[in-house]
Parts: sequence; structure tokens; C-alpha cells
Amino acid sequence: MAERSRGRTRRIGGWLLRRAENVAALLLAVMFVGFILQIVFRYVLNLPVGWTSELSIIAWLWLVLWGAAFVVREKDEIRFDILYGGAGRKAKRVMVLLSAIGLVALYALSLPAATDYVTFMKVQKTAYLDIRFDWLYAIFLVFSVAAILRYLWLGWRAILDSDQDPATRGEDQGGGP
Repeated sequence: MAERSRGRTRRIGGWLLRRAENVAALLLAVMFVGFILQIVFRYVLNLPVGWTSELSIIAWLWLVLWGAAFVVREKDEIRFDILYGGAGRKAKRVMVLLSAIGLVALYALSLPAATDYVTFMKVQKTAYLDIRFDWLYAIFLVFSVAAILRYLWLGWRAILDSDQDPATRGEDQGGGP
């Protein structure tokens, strides 16, 4: 029964990962189309417009934070890991746990201030597309909550699973945040 439930969870996780990748691809496409339109309007039609640049910047902001929150796997992140790579299994577990505790604490402590800032920004709108800044910056709150959940998961996995590398185990099957 537990194995069947685990298989179902992995299928749902894989489906959610593919949908997150679809959103990231859509954001990349929007950014690319905005960039091409900017070139066409400026150099072909000799009609410079600002909304294309604004659209590209917004898509880039959302793409980076959405991708970091939901698409990039732990083993795909670029990091300076010379100490981690040379450490033994037990030392790796301790490093992952300490990192997870520190990052969860930092994100959790900053979340109320970030929320206050994002909600305050409802008073301003973008110059061309007239989009409220609280809607644009809301992705940072989503990213922060996803980071908290990810590092809680990694810390929990480092505590429980002594047989595997806690930072990379199970990622190819779509398991875990």
C-alpha cells in the first residue's frame, strides 16, 4: 500500500514538474517575442516603444524566480562545492542540515518584511503596461515559500536518510520539492 502511494505521489510530482517547466517555457517565449518585437518596432518601423522592454524584463524576473522555485533541481544548481564534494556521507548530511536550517531561518525571517513590501507596492504601476507592482513582485513571495519548503525537505531528508547523498537523492524521479 505504501509503495502504491509513493508511486502515485511520484507521478503527481512528475506531472507538476512538467507543468512548472511549461510555465517557464511560456515565460521564455514571452520574453523572446517581446525582444523580437522591440527590434522590429525600433529598427524596422522606426517606432521605438517601451512596452516591449518592460514585457521582457517582467518575463525575465518571473522566469528566474519561477525556475528557481519549481524547475531547477538541487543537483542542477551551480555552486562552489569543493568542500561538499570531498566530504564523507555523514559530513555531507551535517552540511546539508546546517545549510537547510540557516536558509529556512533566513527566508522565514525575511518573509514578513518581503510581504509588507510587496503589499505596499500596490500603490504603483508599471510605466507602459500599467501592471501593479504588487502583482509583479508577488513571485518573490512564491519563491521564498518554495525555498523554505525545499530546504525543510532537504533538512528532513538529511536527518532521516543516512544511505544516500541528501542533496541529490531521488531527484530524477520527480520526488521532493
